Amino acid sequence: MTVKTMNESEEIIEKLKTIGKDTLKEINDGKSPSLNIIQRSLNNVYFDKETGLIMLGDKQQKRTYFNINQAKKFMQTLLVTKQIKWILEQNQPALSTRQLYYTLKHSIPGTRENTFDDQQTESDPIIEDVEVMVDALREQLKLIATPNGVIAGALTVKESTGETLDYSKMGSAGGAIPPIVEKGAFEFKSCTADFVLVVEKYAVWNLLNQQKYWKNANCILMTGKGQPARSERRLLHRLSHDLKLPVYIFTDLDPWGYYIYSVYKQGSINLAFFSEKAGCPNAKYIGFSTKDVTDYEIPKSAHIKLNDLDLKRIKEISGYDWFKKPEWQKELSNLKKLGVKVEQDALVAKSIEFTAKEYLPNKLEEKDFLN
Repeated sequence: MTVKTMNESEEIIEKLKTIGKDTLKEINDGKSPSLNIIQRSLNNVYFDKETGLIMLGDKQQKRTYFNINQAKKFMQTLLVTKQIKWILEQNQPALSTRQLYYTLKHSIPGTRENTFDDQQTESDPIIEDVEVMVDALREQLKLIATPNGVIAGALTVKESTGETLDYSKMGSAGGAIPPIVEKGAFEFKSCTADFVLVVEKYAVWNLLNQQKYWKNANCILMTGKGQPARSERRLLHRLSHDLKLPVYIFTDLDPWGYYIYSVYKQGSINLAFFSEKAGCPNAKYIGFSTKDVTDYEIPKSAHIKLNDLDLKRIKEISGYDWFKKPEWQKELSNLKKLGVKVEQDALVAKSIEFTAKEYLPNKLEEKDFLN
């Protein structure tokens, strides 16, 4: 006799059903229904030195219905779990998180309240709570966010639709990073690149792409257009983990650029549960660094004075365990002493080709990066 095992979606559906059944039992028992939610905040994350990743702890908090401060969020959580269960049961293509928000948003009869008023502060965080509750990624819940990233380089992939994408033939715009980059949906067919260069800003990425930097350096050139979304981080992890490609991160010289680097490398506080599938512990910071200002004689016309928010951010990230390495403490201290920030675009002040022809080749050849 053949025993049929549950597939991934069926297992998640059963977990979602359990949440509903447990809530109903509490109501029938005359108790205040509650949900156990893992805290996704700084006081419940830790830096695992062995893996080099930011990890989520096990501290929980109860989200209860008979609590005036939690009642709406409790109701929203059940609405999201119910809708995700329905989406999985349809066995259809994934929906966007924006579509989920609008599907659930409506006025509650007899009140002046809406189920949801804002996607970013209400429904999106609850989706992340549900991911942790059922131990599944958003993509496994058939939900996707809109990615911003683009890439170019010697990489060919095959999508689940059967289409083959060659990222060396995408022209000046490059190729968009799809919302789902998991195995099965996004299979690597061939890659002859030697490394991956992640550029913070699209404008800098675009200039390098037009100059065919990826071809001359034999790399994959990627940008998340600032703070990376999940699919950019997940793809970079796969390029590093599955294809064993070295990863270099190139950002602005400011605490925000430093943190973008750390998100690619170690993960983020809010999505610590995602770090193992999205972090690149071997990634190296190739710049822009404080010593580069002097080494490459960046003109003072490109210097921007650090403001109070910048100084506050320097202090914050200086206290994070993943920035406690002596070289990073020194870099953060040097930035504060320097008193200015410099955008990576400022290298264009040297010459249009300076970044591609001198700066990046020199940094790589001399292994001049922070780890």
